[in-house]
Amino acid sequence: MKKILCIGEALIDMICTDKGKSLNQGNNFLKKAGGAPTNVAAAIAALGGQVELAAKVGVDPFGKHLVEVMQSFGVSTRWVLQDENYFTTFAFVSLMESGERDFYFNRGADGQLSRQEVEDINLEEFSIIHFGSATGFLPGPLQAAYAGLMQKALQHDIFISFDPNYRHLLFSNDTQNFIDQSLNFIESCHFFKVSDEEAMLITGKATLEDAVRELQQRSHATFAITLGKDGTLLSYNNGVVVIPSIPVNPVDTTGAGDAFVGAVLYQLNNNPVNEMKMLSASGWQQIVLNANKAGARTCEYMGAMEAFKHLSNDIFK
Repeated sequence: MKKILCIGEALIDMICTDKGKSLNQGNNFLKKAGGAPTNVAAAIAALGGQVELAAKVGVDPFGKHLVEVMQSFGVSTRWVLQDENYFTTFAFVSLMESGERDFYFNRGADGQLSRQEVEDINLEEFSIIHFGSATGFLPGPLQAAYAGLMQKALQHDIFISFDPNYRHLLFSNDTQNFIDQSLNFIESCHFFKVSDEEAMLITGKATLEDAVRELQQRSHATFAITLGKDGTLLSYNNGVVVIPSIPVNPVDTTGAGDAFVGAVLYQLNNNPVNEMKMLSASGWQQIVLNANKAGARTCEYMGAMEAFKHLSNDIFK
């Protein structure tokens, strides 16, 4: 069986543990390995899949920590490159009393993964490539690496998965750039996952129904729109069905979407590439139902990486 490749950001989330305080008021922070494609890779490995991560970190204790965490899950880190000229990227986050997130992004090595470096990846080894971070659309080498690897994947007939992971504070002054690049991937990929808010943002539509129709017109891909407690909308061959969510008392929803994507890709990879693209509607519905189970399990624990330790393919039974 061929492997899955996840490409994009690997970073350290610094979570303020002083409840209700902004970043400038907080004094205590908890270090957590993160980054959307990093989370997806960990979830795939936790479920028993073979997966590699392509990312860049610094030659510092935090880059070392990220590599060690990934290896502890069984993720291959041969393409997690360390760059002595840049520090490992940090995302500082605090949940304030208003319910809003105070966010500061200190970008370093993750944006420096270059097109030339990913050219060395032998795509013959992979059946699926997952592109999963909004930071890949920020200016810099990673943006070109994303575009180049997607074109190479299309040439090699590899199954392409995409999750835009929109972060308003990263694109508040250039939202159209994010939309344009997202649409390019949506029109080229075989599967994508978006939230309901992302679906309406990317399509410019005011209702979810209109957003679904627009996405169906723009893409031949199967896609999922996560609706929180209301389940997951699945679009397959222009048909739409909502797969119910799994009842759970959430402790922390961080990483639930990444666990969902990881579970989808893990299940897809049990099929040859040509069969992935020809799954039946009922096959896709079962995949999404199982992925909802993975997302729900993740919500029962504090922190994405801690939650992934409790993932296994036994939850699909």
